[in-house]
Amino acid sequence: MAKKSVSYYGTGKRKSSIAKVTLTEGTGKIVVNGVDVHEYFPFETKVMDLAQPLELTNMTDKFDVNATVTGGGFSGQAGAVRLGIVKALLEYDSASDPDSETSFRKILKSAGLVTRDSRVKERKKPGLKKARRAPQFSKR
Repeated sequence: MAKKSVSYYGTGKRKSSIAKVTLTEGTGKIVVNGVDVHEYFPFETKVMDLAQPLELTNMTDKFDVNATVTGGGFSGQAGAVRLGIVKALLEYDSASDPDSETSFRKILKSAGLVTRDSRVKERKKPGLKKARRAPQFSKR
């Protein structure tokens, strides 16, 4: 009888990006949209930002991360994947030991990673060039 692999899921959103993240027990490989994370995100800071929850909880080499991201740019997508990883880690933590003193929630909440960043681009208003930028004033 083969050992059944357990998966933990989390959905993250940031700006206009949505990420579906799956954590499976593994060696610490991070795959985004079927591509290695270092190839998908051209900036190392985005990769570090994305892996922050795993480093804080010392789970970097215990889980493989598989993420599917749609919409937005690099910043929004990295933030969405990060929130998805956080939610999946919280699901893993509640499944393994819900009453633990050193719960992941406490660690991740103090780092400010549990809260969804709700800031989105403001809509353009009629008569303006952008959301708030008025056309240049001409006296004559």
